Parts: sequence; C-alpha cells; structure tokens
Amino acid sequence: MTTISRAAKFAERTARLRASTIREMLKVTQQPDVISFGGGLPASELFPTEAIAEAVRVVMQLRGPAALQYSVTEGIPEMRQWVAQRLSRRVGHTLDAETVTIVNGSQQGLDLIGKIFLDPGDHVVLENPTYLGTIQAFDAYQARYLTVDTDEDGLLPESLERVLDHADPFPKLLYLVPNFQNPTGRTLSARRRESVVRICERFGLPIVEDDPYCELRFEGADLPSLISYQTTAPIIYLGTGSKIMAPGMRVAWLVIPDEEIREKIVLVKQGADLHSGTFAQYVFHQYVSDGAAFDAHVREIAQTYSRRRDVMSEALAEFMPEGVRFTRPAGGMFLWVTVPGVDTSELLRICAASKVVFVPGVSFYPGRDVHDGMRLNFSNASEKNIRIGVERLGHAITAYNR
Repeated sequence: MTTISRAAKFAERTARLRASTIREMLKVTQQPDVISFGGGLPASELFPTEAIAEAVRVVMQLRGPAALQYSVTEGIPEMRQWVAQRLSRRVGHTLDAETVTIVNGSQQGLDLIGKIFLDPGDHVVLENPTYLGTIQAFDAYQARYLTVDTDEDGLLPESLERVLDHADPFPKLLYLVPNFQNPTGRTLSARRRESVVRICERFGLPIVEDDPYCELRFEGADLPSLISYQTTAPIIYLGTGSKIMAPGMRVAWLVIPDEEIREKIVLVKQGADLHSGTFAQYVFHQYVSDGAAFDAHVREIAQTYSRRRDVMSEALAEFMPEGVRFTRPAGGMFLWVTVPGVDTSELLRICAASKVVFVPGVSFYPGRDVHDGMRLNFSNASEKNIRIGVERLGHAITAYNR
C-alpha cells in the first residue's frame, strides 16, 4: 500500500509561506506590562467610535436592508466617487470613479495584483528594505525579487535603471511606498519621483504605488503622487482607510486608470470574495461624507503622531549608545533604527525579557541578508511609554554588547 505524505497534499507555493513576524509578535504584546513598538497599529483611542455609531444608525435608517445585501464587485458607487474626488484633489487632475475598485484592506489589493501579474519565478522589483506584507503576498505566487538601493531620499533612480538594464527575465512590476515608507519612514524626494516614472515608462514596467500614510504628514508640503504624472507606464495606486478611520473596517481601494488591468483585477476579486462588505462601505462613506469633520479627525491623528514621533526621536537621541542611527520621518507611523554590529533578532529576545518589543529589520529585506536594523512604531504608544520603552531598548543594546 502506497502512503502519501501530508505535505504532498498542499500546493507547491505553500512551501514559501512564512508566519508574519508582526502577527506573531502581537501574541507577546497581549501582556499588559509590555511596551510594543512592533505592530503597525493606529492609536485606537483616536478611533471615532461615537461618530461611527451614528453613521451606523443613519445607514440603517436610510439604506435599511440594501446595506446588508450583496453588491457589485467594484464597490458601491458612493465610495468609488469619494475616493476619486479626494485623490483628484491631491493629484491635481480629475480621476474617474470608474478607475476605483474597493478592496478588503490594502493586503487584499496586493494579493489581487500578485494574482494577475505573477507566475512562479517571475521577478518583482522592490525597495530594499520594503514592506513585509508585500513580500508575504507575492511569496504566495512564488515570485523572485530584484532589489533597488535606497538612501535617505528613498529609491535611487540610477539603481532602478541599472537593475532593469540587467534583469533576466524582465520583471513584471515595480512596488514602492513613496510616502513615509514602511519600514524606514523615508519619503521619495520630489526630484526622484518623475525620474522613477520616466524610467518605468521607457522600460514599459508597471508601477504599484502603495500610499497608506499619505494623509499623515507632520511637516512640509505634499509631494506629487506617482499616479499624478502623465505617462504610458501603467500605475496602480493603492490607498486605505485603515490609517485615517479604523483598520477593522477593511475598506481600501485600488485606483487603476489602465482598463485592461482593472478588468483583470475585478475578475480575480470576484473569485476571491465577490465584493467587499456592503455594510462597511456604506458606514465608511456616511462617516466621511461630513468632509470638514473628517478632515479635522485626520488632522488630530497627524498631530498626535507628530508629537509621538518627536518624543521617540528625542528619547533615541538620549538613550541610544554611540553609533546607533535612526530616521526622523516627516509623517507616517514608523522610524528605522540601525544598530551596527548587532543582530536585532537576537536583540529582540533580550528586549522581550525587558518588556519592550520591536520588529527586527531582517524581515523587511527580501534576501533576509541584513540583520542590524529594526522598525519602531510610534503611533500606538503613549508619550510616557515611548520614553520608557526607548530607555529599556537602550539598556538592552548595551547588555547585548557586553
């Protein structure tokens, strides 16, 4: 009798799937005395709970059973129109609501993109380091990665051009986070943005512009979105309500001017979930329909996070040993710390015993070959706990080096 191993029952692509470092870390942070700089969590005390409750009441009064019914795959018309109008104000020209598809969180958007573009062994171009969730999403489709060098002003166009010149096979797309990047907090400079678009235009390479933090700017002027440039390069813009309302709503959006790509996305979304939740979309739209109140809410979030960034930056300057470097982002939710000569995965074990946690940087490198970085989240801890946690972190680094 022939026996079949359990592993043989699973698709080959499951062999590359790895547990999220961040998801696993959340288990540790359930302990009440642990200060976490790990998960990318918005500040829950800023969630507009009363306003959402009122939005629910209004939706049920005005929409009734229609808010609980199946809907169209692309999303309810009201949400698509709101996204198009809000993004149009940022990009400086009118975007058609037909280009918008509502998805269940940005992560579903990444999964759908991977599903329509990637065959096993295909190349994707990434910043180095890059968002861990993107690596997870594309690993499921057995992608391989080409990495582009970065500095304090983001992706280096000359490195991108060099990678594309020598790529074999040629990559399917470029993925980047231009504003307050996860994990480093860096922003792609204004000068480099058009350069990146023109390089991709020349090579015919699609761009995925992931922009979850664009509304969380603390200082300086907004920079042009990549999708704002007139170009023949296909650009897929990915935005979300998770950082400006509440992540539990799972309301996010893809903006895709290219009709062929958009049609493929809709087809695979139908196979994934038929459509995003009707009720959540109606409640989200009802809440944001009071534009002045919503804008005030977003400003409050940005102001709170700005103060927390300042506290973390000041504490790092005070408590970090000599040689430790860190970024000071102009917005978003994260900053990046480099500790030369230290494996931050090992450091995390010391820190966990000291009741402070972070995300080791190695998880954000597609090659998993750089070990001296760490991502710190400043949005989800009080100013008091930020200072205490950074002091604990400094002591742990000193203990590691003994």
